[in-house]
Amino acid sequence: MSNQMAAPIRRNIEFSVLNQEKIDKIHEKSIYLMEKVGMKITGERAITLLLDNGAHLGADGRIRIPQDMVARAIKSAPKEITLYTRDGAPAMVINSENQVYFGTHSDQLELVDPVTNTVRQFLKQDIKTMCKVADYLPNIFFVLSVGMTADVDPKVQSQSTFIETVKNFSKTINFSTNDIQALQEIIDIAADVAGGLDKLQEKPFIFNYCEPIPPLTHPLESTEKIYISAKNRIPFVYMPYCMMGGTSPMSKAATLAQCNAEALTGLVISQLVSEGAPFIYGAMPSVFDMRTSIGSYAAPEFHLNIAAMADLVAYYGLPFYGTAGCSDAKVIDEQAVAEATFEIFSTMLSKANIIHDVGVMDHCKSVSPELVVLANEIIEGLKHYTAGIDVAEEEFALDVIEKVGPGGHYLTEVHTNKNFRKIWYPSLFSRKMNNEDFSEVSGKIKAKIADILENHQVPQLDAAVLAKLEKWEQKLGL
Repeated sequence: MSNQMAAPIRRNIEFSVLNQEKIDKIHEKSIYLMEKVGMKITGERAITLLLDNGAHLGADGRIRIPQDMVARAIKSAPKEITLYTRDGAPAMVINSENQVYFGTHSDQLELVDPVTNTVRQFLKQDIKTMCKVADYLPNIFFVLSVGMTADVDPKVQSQSTFIETVKNFSKTINFSTNDIQALQEIIDIAADVAGGLDKLQEKPFIFNYCEPIPPLTHPLESTEKIYISAKNRIPFVYMPYCMMGGTSPMSKAATLAQCNAEALTGLVISQLVSEGAPFIYGAMPSVFDMRTSIGSYAAPEFHLNIAAMADLVAYYGLPFYGTAGCSDAKVIDEQAVAEATFEIFSTMLSKANIIHDVGVMDHCKSVSPELVVLANEIIEGLKHYTAGIDVAEEEFALDVIEKVGPGGHYLTEVHTNKNFRKIWYPSLFSRKMNNEDFSEVSGKIKAKIADILENHQVPQLDAAVLAKLEKWEQKLGL
């Protein structure tokens, strides 16, 4: 199989967590937090822009952002963003048309090794493994390059990981950076790959990821990353990670309002830097587990809150970046499969657009290639559920029913022959007449990964581009 992606997942059915009354209330409380409570914001460039355009600096050092600034930012932000492959082909059209795109990681702190079945530190050489697997799987549209390889100098981890990812992955790259300088350098590297910044802006194959620090804090690293992304007009995600009881109140409604206020602050800054700059709204309103002191990636409240935020962001008309296909378990077991499936099902029925963290485990400490392959299968199956029911006249096939009549069967009918491939036939799960008395899925996943790594060829970059990347590697001391 080639590295061609499947068609985007289009929902024909969906659910809503919030009705209009609840959306209005959450928005109202978010505006209260921005106007009356205020944000702690660091970064001279961001502060100057805010104060010059109507925000107020209080005696307590907090900046208060009035409602009209928020309204202007929501209005000016693009309601549709197209992201491209490394070679400039349209890959993800993110808008309100119920299209869903999933992505995984190209690196992480740890790897759940599919060969040794152990959890170990993530090394630079593992990037190629994750990229090849993701490049092959049709339901994985992007990877997140985060810069966590244990055998690379932390000062250049972000740049190193991005270079390895762009060499070994032909689809869209979502990236984050360890510091401000790395962000501009990665944009410059991507511009070299695209043939110039203007071409990268025209057909972005990258989008940046950055976060504030809840509650209500936007440090220099965050505001400068917003500034650099918006100035370069590179799409970026701004995503508060609020943990109920830890970094947000122990209340879903309060957490949603706080999370929204923090994300909208990032939106306002981005639109002041460059009106119309592409902005992707992100939110991780999870729970702080009081028994373990972790922020859960699989709590049902987390994924309910994500679906609620997707409703709110759909009301704003903005692209939404969600989370699914992950687990708090250390290895793939019954817990991991149950959590990943539940999350994918929830997010596919919600209004989320781009979904990250597929295959992430142990509350975001590790990534598992096996869980990514399994999630690809789960997504494929659930696509047939979210497709809904078509009631076009020809779908009723009344002539076929009339021909077969009572007591007949449809096995030999032309209609059956033409349409039986429309249902889902799993590649990993079994529907044998006589099943084995042991699970075959794990072996199939391992065999699939081995086959991908041996036989799948990621399209090679042009020699001139590879030469530019080599110069970057020399400059960075890689």
